[in-house]
Amino acid sequence: MSVAIWWIRRDIRLSDNKALHSAAALGEVIPLFISDPKFSNASQNRTAFMYRNLESLNSSMNGALVYKLGNPLEQVIELAKQTGATSVHVASDFAPYGRKRDAEVKKACEAIGVTFVEADSPYVIAPGTVVKDDLTPLKVFTPFFKRWLNIEWSNAIEVPVRFADATKHSVGAPLIPAPTIDLPAVGEQAVLDRWDSWAETSLASYKEDRNLPHVDGTSRLSPYLRFGIVHPRQLLSRLGSNQGADIFRSEIAWRDFYADVMFHRPDTASENFQTKMNVLPVDTDAQALKRFQLFCSGNTGFPIVDAGVRQMLATGWMHNRVRMIVASFLVKDLHVPWQWGAKFFMQHLLDGDISSNSHGWQWTAGTGTDASPFFRVFNPISQGQKFDPNGEYVRQWIPELRETDPKSIHEPWSLGLLAPSQYPEPMVDHALERLEALSRYKTVSGK
Repeated sequence: MSVAIWWIRRDIRLSDNKALHSAAALGEVIPLFISDPKFSNASQNRTAFMYRNLESLNSSMNGALVYKLGNPLEQVIELAKQTGATSVHVASDFAPYGRKRDAEVKKACEAIGVTFVEADSPYVIAPGTVVKDDLTPLKVFTPFFKRWLNIEWSNAIEVPVRFADATKHSVGAPLIPAPTIDLPAVGEQAVLDRWDSWAETSLASYKEDRNLPHVDGTSRLSPYLRFGIVHPRQLLSRLGSNQGADIFRSEIAWRDFYADVMFHRPDTASENFQTKMNVLPVDTDAQALKRFQLFCSGNTGFPIVDAGVRQMLATGWMHNRVRMIVASFLVKDLHVPWQWGAKFFMQHLLDGDISSNSHGWQWTAGTGTDASPFFRVFNPISQGQKFDPNGEYVRQWIPELRETDPKSIHEPWSLGLLAPSQYPEPMVDHALERLEALSRYKTVSGK
């Protein structure tokens, strides 16, 4: 019987895993995880979350995981030689570094007679698949979504898996960094339990409630999707046919869309998709840095913005509507590069994903594909009043404002001498900064 290596990356699960099942169809399976020094500076909490889920997976495999540390190319080839494995099975990586790494590993495998099999994808539809009739990429979500809906996909066909005893080749259990926050529950069952309980009570009202940060209106499964602890196929196959389900399906498609955009334009991880926006003036001086530091500590003086930042610092997650408000404030009220905000988010988000994060920021900054126009400037006061009308979300994350009445909580400075003394005054005048942002945009639009 042959031996196949299942190289685990963003598919930390046993169910609905085509890479695992591809390996199992050929013989005994060696589950392999490689700690790549390339990612040594990744978010401490996100790394801890990943490793704890890896531990849960290993427990489900009765301790069969082989753990390696070092250059992936060297580690894969070494393990194949040590065990006589004839194939390596993976879920494809579509990010710029992952594509380059896998091409090199595939070439090295072929040189020693080992087959490199890309058997799955972290996405419903693999990036590069949804294209126009002339085979060029789509740059706007709506036509992408229409074509995406018409492409067939299938869940993995479950097959018996027999894990090989190859742990003598492991360097031992990984050293898990100590998280600075309370991490969510880990493991595949935790995901499905969360989905079942949330979908039963909240999916039907998802269209409206997903915009309300004070209610449990979103699935909060993005960190699990980030590491493939659940595959989006598994969620789609559990969706019903109500309006909430339709909106949730489109949100899954947005994840595929942003991955597709980066697949075609890997430079957009850190550069403007719309190069015309390169001339937009941004602030990067000492004063801008000082403002950015206040922003990063959740002390801008705008409650909905500060609540979002503080939620992320405390939990590793931020509500999506609030992400847009926070991003708009940084780019259009403080006039700093969106890349500063994207990097800050990647340092703290458990669901930090390069394509979704960079293109989410570019959507707000007006620099990306299918972007919100730059002249659409979110008002942090009215946004708070609209989506957190009673201030419940603000009170949860800003203790200085817990005694403030709903009428004043999104603009506590309006209370004058009665304003909470421990909470800072607004660091900028939003009305003036909005005009400044529009003035700067004239360098791009010419109007």
